[in-house]
Amino acid sequence: MTHRITIEGGGVFDVSAEESTLLRGALRAGVGFPYDCSVGGCGSCRFELISGEMETLWTTAPGLSERDRRRGKRLACQSRPLGDCTIKLRPDDEYRPPIPPRRVSAILRERRAVTADMAEFVFRTDRPADFVAGQYALLQPPGAAGMRAYSMSNLPNAEGEWRFVIRRVPGGRGSNAMFDNVQVGDAVTLDGPYGHAHFRADVPRDVVCIAGGSGIGPIVSVARAAAQDSGPRRLFVFEGARTRADLCFPVLADDARDKVTAYMPVLSAEAEASDWDGARGFVHEEVERAVGEQVESCEFYFAGPPPMIEALQKLLIVQWGVPIARIHFDRFF
Repeated sequence: MTHRITIEGGGVFDVSAEESTLLRGALRAGVGFPYDCSVGGCGSCRFELISGEMETLWTTAPGLSERDRRRGKRLACQSRPLGDCTIKLRPDDEYRPPIPPRRVSAILRERRAVTADMAEFVFRTDRPADFVAGQYALLQPPGAAGMRAYSMSNLPNAEGEWRFVIRRVPGGRGSNAMFDNVQVGDAVTLDGPYGHAHFRADVPRDVVCIAGGSGIGPIVSVARAAAQDSGPRRLFVFEGARTRADLCFPVLADDARDKVTAYMPVLSAEAEASDWDGARGFVHEEVERAVGEQVESCEFYFAGPPPMIEALQKLLIVQWGVPIARIHFDRFF
């Protein structure tokens, strides 16, 4: 059974009655539905319900302001059609999924510590791991309500291997469920791929990758993809962390290190008495210092905490005037 969704002003698509959300059903149907995080935080998938009935899954999702709610706005990632509906939104071909997402069962094969609070989870599916470097998938942690978005740290492969770098967040129900409730041999639901901050292999510019904290996952994936490229582009990797013990790129991307033109780690809370002689401060400050006049030749990919994302947007867009088309990141919360 399916529900027919009509976009006011043109366009129709069908969503399975068993689909979890309007957004996922739309993307599976190849619709260019604007979105970023897929889990209720960013607000990018706002739409209006003109007719029909939809269930709201998370009534207090932070992606909607009180003004949005008063105006009748909804989030597609938190809405589930209960029948045929008509909606109002402006589709954008930029958001058409390069690979339609699928929902599959994934078995945990390995978990290895990367830092004191982060680990790389290795899952296997019975289908090829089909995605573009830099994308993410949604995982359903057992014992936690709702799905969580985690970016792949590896490259697409025929063996069905999906790798995710997950940080245990104090008080975080999803991350703690992944660490405490998922053991090797256990299966979880994996839905993906999602995200449009993926590697553009057809763009010949130099690649600048910037990671902060657990944002290292998609940056490792993009760096690996760029390292595989046989063209003349250069690859620069910036990693921001609190201390030397929190740096992840050397551990996760050893196979790509010889193709990296420059790896620049930046520490914000390393003890003053340590023998660290590298950069200190915030990673966007090192990007500003190191990239400088080379900005015109660069394509930028970054992932990390919201303050880092905001600082980089200000640097790249406001200060340097980098076109939006050359800046790639997915907004989370």
